[in-house]
Amino acid sequence: MVSHLFFYQLTLIALVWLCVMLQWVWPSDSAAACPTPLAPPPPRPKRNRALKPFAGFITKPHCDACAHATAPRPQAPSAPPPRIVMTRGRRRAIDTSHHFCPNPDCAYRGWVGWGNLRANGHPNGGRWRQLLCIVCRGYFLETLGTIFHGKRVAPELIVRVIACLAEGLGIRGTARVFEVDANTVLQWLVEAAEQLRAFSQHFLHDVRVLQVQVDELFALLSAVQASAVSAAEAIERLERVPQWVWAAMDPESKLLLALDVGERTLAMAQRVIHHVAQVLAPDCAPLFLTDGFRAYMTALLTHYGHWVQPPRQRAQGPAPKPRWMPLPQLLYAQGRVPLRCG
Repeated sequence: MVSHLFFYQLTLIALVWLCVMLQWVWPSDSAAACPTPLAPPPPRPKRNRALKPFAGFITKPHCDACAHATAPRPQAPSAPPPRIVMTRGRRRAIDTSHHFCPNPDCAYRGWVGWGNLRANGHPNGGRWRQLLCIVCRGYFLETLGTIFHGKRVAPELIVRVIACLAEGLGIRGTARVFEVDANTVLQWLVEAAEQLRAFSQHFLHDVRVLQVQVDELFALLSAVQASAVSAAEAIERLERVPQWVWAAMDPESKLLLALDVGERTLAMAQRVIHHVAQVLAPDCAPLFLTDGFRAYMTALLTHYGHWVQPPRQRAQGPAPKPRWMPLPQLLYAQGRVPLRCG
């Protein structure tokens, strides 16, 4: 029979062996107190703030106004036709020197005061005279090309209606004041606007300026800033009528070079810059000042750019494609300065 002392000794030996194994496996205090230092993280790469040169466009940006531009109006021939001087008969009492023959097939078309027109009375007892070109035997009224052509109302009434509309009176209010149909007033307004546009195109060309400010305006925004219109009402109006007034002017002379109404899109920016380029002289490239709308840069490069052939980077291989680059004389800056009309 095994004695109890043997079991006590065996248990003691097992405890000693367990303590030795734990001492060997367990990390020492010095290793725990001084952990291995971690490697420092690599420094963040610094952002390259150097401005990169503009690489140009592979294709010229599209402009609807340039694509649908009409052919230049035919100019009068360099050699004028012979002036007509009537030597027989009585002297004409009606002065027709301020008119010209509108017939495109007539040799005297566009020549004012050349003696080829004669007054032919008032047809059907009308208000306006009828003129006759003795060269092509064509008849036309003296109001041809004006807002009064084809109308039987008094010209004073049309002038007063247009004056009231220019002063800010509404179409319906003007129609009630002068007892005219509102659709008639609207038609007169459209015709007057077309006449003014043609007048502006005829006289406003080959302009030379040093600066051009281009901006798009929305009248409702000033009302919101003045707390006259709530933000919710402004948003509702903007969603219903998202129209902007685009304007381009010379800040020195206050000459309005272009004015248009439309959405705030690239197509509208192209149309406004196209109009400005048509008004300015061909060799005039002023300083353009706009807000931060990115479409202005594309529109300016469309009308003030040219093709440039980049140099070869390698001796062999295909040549690089030409790039559409801005003209060297083009100056452009963006800012937050609003357009000042006063």
